[in-house]
This record gives sequence, C-alpha cells and structure tokens, in this order.
Amino acid sequence: MSKHRPLIGITTSDRKSQIAWLFDWFAVWRHGGRPLRLSPSRPTPMYLDGLVIGGGDDIQAHLYNAEVQLDVRVDPQRDELELELLERFIPADTPVLGICRGAQLINIYLGGTLDPDIYTTHEGLKRRRTVLPRKTVDIVGASKLHRILRVSWCRINSLHHQAVHRAGRGIEIVARDRDGLVQGIESRDHEFLIGVQWHPEWLIFNRPQQRLIRALVKAAARHRDRPVDDPAP
Repeated sequence: MSKHRPLIGITTSDRKSQIAWLFDWFAVWRHGGRPLRLSPSRPTPMYLDGLVIGGGDDIQAHLYNAEVQLDVRVDPQRDELELELLERFIPADTPVLGICRGAQLINIYLGGTLDPDIYTTHEGLKRRRTVLPRKTVDIVGASKLHRILRVSWCRINSLHHQAVHRAGRGIEIVARDRDGLVQGIESRDHEFLIGVQWHPEWLIFNRPQQRLIRALVKAAARHRDRPVDDPAP
C-alpha cells in the first residue's frame, strides 16, 4: 500500500448518531483507509477507491417484490443513493463491503430477495439483538470470506430482523448462523464484493472481523493503484 490512504466511502442515513459514525470511521481509518461519510444530503464524489454500504433502516419492500410492512422504518432517499452507488462502482470492480442492511442491498441490486421478517418466517427463533458477539456463524471453506477471516466459524453480533433469502446473480451464500439464516454472501464475478449480516465495525477487538475491514482497505489500495489501461478481472 502506498503512503496515501485509499478513499473509502461509507453510506449512512442523515440521522445516524455521531457515536455510530465514529465506529464506522475508526474501523476504516485504523487499517489505513480514508473514510468519507456518504448520505442523501451530502455530495457524492465521482471517484472512490472502495465502498462500504452500511447498516441502518429496512429496505423498501417493493425493491424486492415483497409486501409492505407498516411497522418498520425505511429511508427511500438512502435506498436510491446506495443503488446509484452500486450501479456506478460495481461495474468498475471497485471493492465493496456490505454491512447488515448493506449485504441485503447488494443482494437486491443483483436481483435477489429478502426474508422480510425472520421472526415471522422462522417459528421459535430466539431474538438476539445486541452489538456483542452472541451468535455463532459457520463460514464456507475455500470462500473469499473464509480466506479473509481465517476461521471456519466465528462469533458475531446481531442487529437485524431481515436476511437474504434468494441469492442474486453471481452471488454465493458463504456463511450461515446455527439457525440456518444467511449471514454472509460474496460475488463470484468480482474481486471484492462481500456482504455480512453482522456489524464488524463494532467488534474492534475481534481479530477475524478486523481482518475483514483490513482486506477491504487493501483491496481499495490495489484498485486505486491499478494502471488505467488494466482491465478489471
């Protein structure tokens, strides 16, 4: 990696708390990236070295042909922003990491669907909503996620009530929790297009999770330093 930090855009809502944003900022900065907050009210740069689609509100149901739920909070302007960013940066093979909602949005962008409420569709599922690593996830061997985390299973946090259901184009499911819910996805067609259902930015002392952030920053640096006439793989 050169001495100049790669520019990593991180999407958020306009109402995200400063404390939550600081965790996002620190996760990227500590591994050599230059974090830039992106939200509907902020100008979007024409170029990024890497992109994080962050966690947040539910995604509008019509985007994946599901029934509208009246008791959830959505952010249509953010949905539009993030889909535009994916439309711009995925074809350029810019490294992209989706976190929680971000993993779901990547899957939707590529034509996949979501389970709109895991507690409705999975009877008896224990409710775990915590930033602490209280859930166990199994990682598919030989996957990109497995090579990055260097573990076959790990403990993660859980802040979601939706999950990937049908995988989108070129997407492989590479991690599930012990209840069978999808927790990790990755693209077969891109060097670094990975989504995780958990929040690695909150697990600042967890080495496998920090390897994931570090891998994104390193991939962004390689993308930035690639010769202009070098086609994306």
